[in-house]
Amino acid sequence: MEKFDVKTLNDNVFETIGKEWILVAAGNKDKFNMMTASWGCLGWLWNKPVAVIFIRPERYTHGLIEENEYLTLSFLGKNEEARKIYNFCGSKSGRDFDKAKETGLTPVATDNGSIAFEKARMTFECRKLFKDTMTAEKFLDKSLLQWYGEKGGFHDVYVVEIVNAYTK
Repeated sequence: MEKFDVKTLNDNVFETIGKEWILVAAGNKDKFNMMTASWGCLGWLWNKPVAVIFIRPERYTHGLIEENEYLTLSFLGKNEEARKIYNFCGSKSGRDFDKAKETGLTPVATDNGSIAFEKARMTFECRKLFKDTMTAEKFLDKSLLQWYGEKGGFHDVYVVEIVNAYTK
């Protein structure tokens, strides 16, 4: 993995997040998990490059995010192999599966001891800055509540600073 300046990123983030998806990983070499996300934002806040991610508290990865200062956002690409990995990591729990072993992903430690993956075309190592929990009362457009209820609890929203960016 080679470092690059995230401010030089030329990806169309609507494609990168909405169609390619993200592997959100938390933990360290001794204990980590990753999950697929297709919701998120990249931008500039508080004079820092940031990402905004949405994680439901019932997810196994959520506990690892809570326990650690850093997490990673990895992008595998838009190919068939990547889609299979994203689908597996988004449908199986790390409580029940060793997702790295099941998907053939090789974990790599980042500068701050977070976990990235050799196959990732791009990875952001991020430090948590802010967290809030969505609640029904905070929704101005109540039609968006359709995303909740039977499908699980409200997301926690994390604003994370992109402290390192890596590419293959």
